[in-house]
Amino acid sequence: MFDVSESTIRRDLEYLEEQGAARRIHGGVLYSGTSPKLPHFDTNQPAQWAEKQAIAAQVAQLIEDGDTLLLDGGSTTYEIARRLVGRPVHVVTNSLPIANLLAADTSSDLVLIGGNVSPRTGVLQGPYADKMIAELRVRRAVLSVAGVHEEGYFNNNLLVVETQRGMLRAADEVIIAVDSTKFDRQSLAHLAPLDAARRVVTDHGVSPTWSARLEAHGVEVISVPPPNISETS
Repeated sequence: MFDVSESTIRRDLEYLEEQGAARRIHGGVLYSGTSPKLPHFDTNQPAQWAEKQAIAAQVAQLIEDGDTLLLDGGSTTYEIARRLVGRPVHVVTNSLPIANLLAADTSSDLVLIGGNVSPRTGVLQGPYADKMIAELRVRRAVLSVAGVHEEGYFNNNLLVVETQRGMLRAADEVIIAVDSTKFDRQSLAHLAPLDAARRVVTDHGVSPTWSARLEAHGVEVISVPPPNISETS
């Protein structure tokens, strides 16, 4: 079709994979590129970008092949999903961007939660989403939050928080993916107490005080350094 050699295609695919835009699998290649043009991603993705990339890479390492996984919507969880392309996992999500990313991946199974679509985030929420999640059980849920405070985890959307509470109840293990700038911060809606999560994955900027506080609540804290510049390009 392109009148080029097989070796040229192979080199091009190797380059795209190095850039994070594609993932080669047996017998083909899948898109694993950047996030969609939605207001939430345009606003939140640039903030703490290196840290979010490092957090996403660490969370993806915690996911085992064959896992049943619940992913909520957000720029960090989208990065986690990018790293799951081509892996044999069963993903349940209320995020249209994540669903679009994984829909063509024959290695994984995908379940998309229904409900009202938020045009700002591409997240499905509301009573239909909550009802569907209530009937599901997964091994792990990975959630993003807007704040971590002594009183627990917070988010800034009341409908999303209600859906996330259902995700907490559906999972055997909860992982909170949050960068260190969100600590000591409250938001509009209280999601859950600190001990609702089994693990919190954050960046190296988290304070020793916060690590000790979470560990006192039985939460494992995993702090990761930011990736090298060459890894984020």
